[in-house]
Amino acid sequence: MHTDIRLHGQPDQHIEYYAIAAGVDAHKRFFFNFDQSSDDDLRFFSTGNEFTIGKTGISHHGNGGTFCEYMFGVDQPIADLAKGDVINRLVLYGGRYGKDAGNLMFSDSTSGFLSYDKIFFEGNAVFNYFFFLHSRNIAGTPQQQQEQILRLLGKAIKRSTSVGEQDDNALIGEIFALLDDPAAQLYLFKLINKNHQEYCDVFKFLYFRNKKISDEEFSRLSEIASRYGIDRYQQERIRIDVMYKHPDNRRIVDEYKNILIECNRKGEINKLENARLTRLKTLSVRNKIPGALFYTLDEMLKKDKKLVDLEENDYISETRQILEGLFLSERQIESTIDREDMLKLLFAKKLAAENRDHTFEELLLDASKACDEKIRDGADISLLEGFSYIITYFDRYDAASSIISQLAFMENVRSSEEMLRSLLGNKTEFDALKPKLFETLFITGILENKYLGNYGRKKVTILTRGLSLIEEKRLTIPDLLQQLLAIDAEERIFLVLLEHVRERIRNFYSKYATKADQDALKREVSDELRHKKLIDRELPEGLFRETILAIKKEAIYIHNLLPTIIDTRDIALREDFLENSGLDRFYVEELEREYYELNGLNMEELYQIRKGLN
Repeated sequence: MHTDIRLHGQPDQHIEYYAIAAGVDAHKRFFFNFDQSSDDDLRFFSTGNEFTIGKTGISHHGNGGTFCEYMFGVDQPIADLAKGDVINRLVLYGGRYGKDAGNLMFSDSTSGFLSYDKIFFEGNAVFNYFFFLHSRNIAGTPQQQQEQILRLLGKAIKRSTSVGEQDDNALIGEIFALLDDPAAQLYLFKLINKNHQEYCDVFKFLYFRNKKISDEEFSRLSEIASRYGIDRYQQERIRIDVMYKHPDNRRIVDEYKNILIECNRKGEINKLENARLTRLKTLSVRNKIPGALFYTLDEMLKKDKKLVDLEENDYISETRQILEGLFLSERQIESTIDREDMLKLLFAKKLAAENRDHTFEELLLDASKACDEKIRDGADISLLEGFSYIITYFDRYDAASSIISQLAFMENVRSSEEMLRSLLGNKTEFDALKPKLFETLFITGILENKYLGNYGRKKVTILTRGLSLIEEKRLTIPDLLQQLLAIDAEERIFLVLLEHVRERIRNFYSKYATKADQDALKREVSDELRHKKLIDRELPEGLFRETILAIKKEAIYIHNLLPTIIDTRDIALREDFLENSGLDRFYVEELEREYYELNGLNMEELYQIRKGLN
């Protein structure tokens, strides 16, 4: 069983050391002295090995090397990054990489000097270990000894959590277990930069309280840095490393790193991977994770990587990111769908519908299949709950959109109390996500649609106002229903009138220019419609006059304006008529089609006119 002797001291005000000699009969061995040439230098030694702690740095000779915990964001070999369990940096004296980057070679030249500035710059900013060994299993030339140390200890040291925890006893135990030599002697040295440690401890205390540093607290940190002359680079290294080690941050950043490592191996980033990376960054903002943690990884791993097939609409990219985020919970990353996510998904669904983009539904279907498979394989039920939350809102969206579109663009759509209750319930849910969201999603766009007809506009306007009044307890659902049914009835009469009157007067509208002529026409049409049982009451005077006016406008367009538009390609004249005549665009386009067919004209020219092409 090994014993150990420990020395503790300070070669200067800001450097602290712990020197440990461990092994059988360690307390009986003479292993250190003060250098005769300088009382400030403390020299440790064993057969063939030497380590000296001086005023400005350390010198070494023989076998061994240095190791420390990797600080987040420092230059780290891709090979180490790619292995998730490699957490420590190990440098053995005399080692270097050959032309083949994966081939580590050693020489017999293992002596050297390292200043404290260099040690805490190239290694960990707070603490670093050095060591040398004496063992029957470590023999031969310095080169051979280093190769044996790497083979025996390298893998374990690079993965040991005892290094970052500064658990010297555990670390010594791990090394002796691997040496498998009862007579082995280990000399371990831990160097601590006290100034950096104070800065690190204060920052960790402040940051871990609420993941935020106030201006006053940052001033305190700046004062420490100024007092000890800690440069900006070291301050940044320490802060980033502390922020990374916060448990909430680490899970998200590690997942981001793992995705980037895989992309780095392939040399490219595809849509799915880019969506996951972006989603993780979104979660980082939500969780107050500093962007610096991601910028550092991007610089190391994402730079110059080809983005594959990323030409897609922004709303599709956002949808992909959010849906991919659902499955991050499998890695203990909190990725619930919040209000902002749901708003993005709803607007993405709206844009996809307007653009007839089926990619959106394909993404949703893929996510649904993946969710089912993972639940079947034992995933947490929260995954299903998150996806169900999305589907519930999408079902509400589809129901509301369908009803409103039918009211707006379809003739003779019968309203019902059940339909209005459904709309009211959906409106309440959407507006709870964001005030006036229902109007933004379903009403504004329709009212701006140039194909919305007069009666469609009336119904949508009355519906919108009525739902708001119901919420304010100033109107009831039956009252709103009666208003909509009244418009339905008026629309049906108008369509019947238009059909029966237009052929009588469209080509001879001047014959019905006087009020007496129009009154006679009204009586004639009323009798005909009652006889056909299409109406059961007197025709409304205003509606009849409106029908006559519409037919007159139609005749003017067909006989006067349309021929001119066709001859001169006067798109502005056509648009002016459509905007100011009050006739529905669908209706006018049907008149144009009939005119072209009747006169044997090229329909392609009509399509060009409608597109605004000369």
